Amino acid sequence: MKVAALQMNSQPDLDYNLDQAYRLVRQAAFEGCRMACLPENFSWMARPEERAGRAAEIASRSRAFLRETSAEFDIWIAGGTYPEPDGAPGGLIFARSELVGPDGELRASYDKMHLFDVDLPGGESYRESDFIAPGQGGPTVSEDPETGAVGLSVCYDLRFPELYRALSDRGAQMLLVPSAFTRTTGQAHWHPLLRARAIENTCWVVAAAQHGRHGDNRHTFGHALIADPWGEISAEKPEGTGMAVAELDPVRLEEVRRALPSLKHRRL
Repeated sequence: MKVAALQMNSQPDLDYNLDQAYRLVRQAAFEGCRMACLPENFSWMARPEERAGRAAEIASRSRAFLRETSAEFDIWIAGGTYPEPDGAPGGLIFARSELVGPDGELRASYDKMHLFDVDLPGGESYRESDFIAPGQGGPTVSEDPETGAVGLSVCYDLRFPELYRALSDRGAQMLLVPSAFTRTTGQAHWHPLLRARAIENTCWVVAAAQHGRHGDNRHTFGHALIADPWGEISAEKPEGTGMAVAELDPVRLEEVRRALPSLKHRRL
């Protein structure tokens, strides 16, 4: 299965972002990919308070985009994230990630569990929990004969290996990690974390990414990539808008799991 990890530079402009995403999905389909993976915040990347204020509109148009575009190009789309209102007093949102089939039908939905509340060197500070509610659905795996078992996660989840072990326990063969890693944390941790999740779970890891500047307050790392079950990087898009494309061969996964059956050797 040929898969594309898309890299975007989303802005506080819904029309611009959806057009950018459309062109990338179209390109992936024309190159023979069966799945196109969008990054976190693919449809809106700006100050969290602005996103929360327009969440209902962004969610409605994002859902329609995913369903219509997947059906138009007969391609699976992993929908990064968009802001879904949680419906509770206080007006928080979920950071929702969807997997949509080539028929335009929703196959799986996951709300980001771990929220990015950090104070980084240089004065960068983020408080996702001021605007985002943590997902309560637990580990989510979608199974289909074409894709195999696909585990869903989002960005900061990457730092919590117990989530990926739970996805692996549910049979995941491919792990999706749509992200908007900051430039600061990405330079230090992006590659080792993604490779580690691939190695310890002997899974393919597909990590779509945001890159560059977004509005006036965010700079993301880029480097959308696909890692194989041995932890080797099969494809990478270091900079700029575009995609990393690789063939996810089930034979490769079986070879690695047969040669190094660490999942069968667990004691805990």
